[in-house]
Amino acid sequence: MTEESRTVEVASNIKGQKTVTKAMILAAGIGSRLKPWTDSHPKALALVNGKSLLQRNVEYLQRYGIKDVVINVHHFAEQIVEAINKNNGWGSNITISDETAKVLETGGGLLKAADYLQDRNPIVLMNVDILTELNLVAMIGYHQEKKPLATLATTNRSTSRYFLFDEGNNLCGWRNVSTGEEKLAEALKGNETQKAFTGIHIIEPRMLSLITQQGKFSMVDVYLDLMKQHTIKSFDHSEARMIDVGKPESIAKAEVMFPL
Repeated sequence: MTEESRTVEVASNIKGQKTVTKAMILAAGIGSRLKPWTDSHPKALALVNGKSLLQRNVEYLQRYGIKDVVINVHHFAEQIVEAINKNNGWGSNITISDETAKVLETGGGLLKAADYLQDRNPIVLMNVDILTELNLVAMIGYHQEKKPLATLATTNRSTSRYFLFDEGNNLCGWRNVSTGEEKLAEALKGNETQKAFTGIHIIEPRMLSLITQQGKFSMVDVYLDLMKQHTIKSFDHSEARMIDVGKPESIAKAEVMFPL
């Protein structure tokens, strides 16, 4: 099967199930880890084999039939808007959520864009600096089957901060292995599984009305709050290629992993 036919089949499957029609790409971050590029550019426009991270993720969503995309902007926002306009959204319908006055982090950014994300169907939320071949069909299918408030993409890779999941694959805490800090829903028995979050979420629209935080805040805080009364699941995609393009040396690695 060619890439084109696979894309058509995947998009058709999702549309047939009426599952996901909207997404938000979080692109407002300053990207301090990606200096010196971000001294004069937004990290969203960092190039990997001639394509920006933003373009690659817009096109990634298109492969799964998702062309209605909200993008939040702050750092060098005008460059992102110019790139979107110049390229006609790379074929997608793109709405800008303007955070030029104040960057709001992942949670605050999502909440500010809530009016653009009203829908009956789940919403994909993803970080602009993540490149992956995660199969969204499989993740959406899992989300449909389990019916959680949110599903978080995770892998077994090593990192300093982990989400913790119980035996039922339900979010039950967070751990920073470098500092020893932990945030737990309840006393754990020591058999929890720690997973590295990869910055891709599927959320139910009703979650937007459950967020109690205001202003600038992280989605980590949202999930650690909501997990006490709501089901939040992990979807492990350790077998799929994925890279966090957060540092200059990551660009070279990403160009090997994603040559096209």
